[in-house]
Amino acid sequence: MAKRKLTVRTGTAQDFFDHASVAARRLDRGEKPGGGITLIFADPRRMFAVLSDQRQRLMRTLLNEPQTVAQLTQRLKRDRATVAKDVRMLEQAGLVVTQREPNPGHGVRTMVVPIAAKIELVATLA
Repeated sequence: MAKRKLTVRTGTAQDFFDHASVAARRLDRGEKPGGGITLIFADPRRMFAVLSDQRQRLMRTLLNEPQTVAQLTQRLKRDRATVAKDVRMLEQAGLVVTQREPNPGHGVRTMVVPIAAKIELVATLA
């Protein structure tokens, strides 16, 4: 798991481009990229739809330790298909990645790993 921070926030398309422009200027000057990642949602309702209470709980579980869908299903006491669907949605949003790794004596397993060690949610309702 990476040691960086992920900020998930609301903002306009201009906010996104301003943020990307600052990052690009840093790289142009030969500076290392910052240790954080920012995901910007234009609509707060979409942000909270992606990060529903159940998905936030799933993310908190993963921040403690990467796990398989089967492990998440047991730990969260939820239906496997629903957990798998939530993992896919979080992966599409850029909050987690799935990584295939050897599972000695049992083939291969797919681990669900958060992209950052800390997640900060910021929403402006204006």
